[in-house]
Amino acid sequence: MSAKGIGRLFAIGIAKEATRGTAKTSATYWLPFADAAIDEKFTNVTQDEAYGIIEDSIGQSRVKNWAEGSLKVPLTDQSLPLLLLSQFGSNVDTTHSGETTVYDHTIKVGQSAQHQSLTLFIHDPLSAQDYSHALSVIHKTELDAELGKFAELSLSVKALKGTQQTTYTPSILAENRFLPQYMTFKYATTVSGLGSATAIQLKSIKLTIDSNIEDDDVLGSVVPVDFLNKEFKIEGTLEAIWQNETDFKTISLATPNVPQAMLISLVNTDVSIGVVPSHPTVNITLDQCYFTEFSRPIKIKDLTYQTVKFKAVYNVTNSEMGKIVVTNTVATY
Repeated sequence: MSAKGIGRLFAIGIAKEATRGTAKTSATYWLPFADAAIDEKFTNVTQDEAYGIIEDSIGQSRVKNWAEGSLKVPLTDQSLPLLLLSQFGSNVDTTHSGETTVYDHTIKVGQSAQHQSLTLFIHDPLSAQDYSHALSVIHKTELDAELGKFAELSLSVKALKGTQQTTYTPSILAENRFLPQYMTFKYATTVSGLGSATAIQLKSIKLTIDSNIEDDDVLGSVVPVDFLNKEFKIEGTLEAIWQNETDFKTISLATPNVPQAMLISLVNTDVSIGVVPSHPTVNITLDQCYFTEFSRPIKIKDLTYQTVKFKAVYNVTNSEMGKIVVTNTVATY
């Protein structure tokens, strides 16, 4: 009888590649995932010329192999910088102020078409056949924080065709997670003004990061030789209960439209690390954002909410679009 089972038996891991496109032999992090759909993809070309028959074709030939899919994981403190590095392309590790075993990892946009590649590992106990996927890249990330749920990431990935491996023995690290009550949202006219800005209570927020990956397909190869990122975009949507015009409506409708710096901060105050003590933290700073849409639907039986959309742009003065600083106990990535 063939092996059968549920998705909880599978495991998915990642590791940073030292040489682009050369798979690592073991995972640095095995990720706890809620949903995964990472599949082998292929493209065929059809022989559909006229052969004196009415049937539509006489054969197909393979012209491309790769892997692609999606992965949903909780926002955690230790594997997060590696996931972000793959998409953003730049990371600096420093010791957190006042600490010796707590570190800050500052992730920014790297100004190149090749951001950090990963090896993706898939442990499949049902078929007893595991795979590694070299040259894995994360090309789209959606960060969701909403009431009643852990903050989570929805990741879109691309990679080379899988290579069969001997069975892995996954071990998932007990990382720190982030609950909705850990989140603070602020905006101000400048980044320096965020510290003293008044926090605004939100119902939910979604941040979408898109690096617009393009497959580098070439003659002479059935697999892409690379996956290259192009325009880097950050957009978001937030929802808050309607209580006044000054929270979002005034600034959204202002003419001329004035860009705002934003801070999305998640601090796990239930966990202490280091001696200060410090806490596992994710601080997302967007240096310059424009509100692009404001709506306030009115329903007679419900409370009134407001929804605001925004788009981050590059700040010439600060020389950045934004940065993400993750504080944890990992020394380097």
